[in-house]
Amino acid sequence: MAAQLGEPSLDTAGSAGSLPVAPALAGLLPGGLRRGSTVAVGGSTALVLALLAEATREGSWAAITGMPAVGVAAAAELGVDLNRLALVPDPGVELVAVVSALIDGFDLVVLGPAAARGIQPPLARRLAGRVRNQGAVLISAGGWPGADLELRVAKRRWRGLSGDGFGHLDAREVVATSRGRGAATRPRHVALQLPGPDGAIAAVEATASGRLWDVAG
Repeated sequence: MAAQLGEPSLDTAGSAGSLPVAPALAGLLPGGLRRGSTVAVGGSTALVLALLAEATREGSWAAITGMPAVGVAAAAELGVDLNRLALVPDPGVELVAVVSALIDGFDLVVLGPAAARGIQPPLARRLAGRVRNQGAVLISAGGWPGADLELRVAKRRWRGLSGDGFGHLDAREVVATSRGRGAATRPRHVALQLPGPDGAIAAVEATASGRLWDVAG
């Protein structure tokens, strides 16, 4: 069960400069998630959750707000430690106060798409400053004005069917792209299984067998 707000510890297994990510994401985020940064993720709630997995397993705390329909079971399958996850489904009219409090107390803070759409550039800059001061990572499930890093998922295809259309859909293959600012301006592209056969994120093997089938969603 997800942790209740107010339980996080001050210590973390992550390094002082960054938080770890799953090995499958190393090509997309070779240095992990940089503390003090804002990240905008488009096209995949699963990728948002996958970003939390390695850090929570290694001792960091994460919070999700403004995502009332987020699947806790899916988060667990993707590797998130639910004992280090707090959920604030609806921040209501106190959105700014809630997000500010989460930034002060958690290593990773996820803001749902509807809530993120209401954040105007001046407020985004203020919250980004708070993120830098606290050494947290703010992940927006959608756009974010002036984000330090933008991640996007496209080309969703299911793997598992044979050439004659029979078989079992066992993994969804996607192409994820990251684009940052400064030295990270050049985009990176990585093929991922999201989710893989066991529910967790996995890198796509070049020799993987099975035909790919385009599926909406």
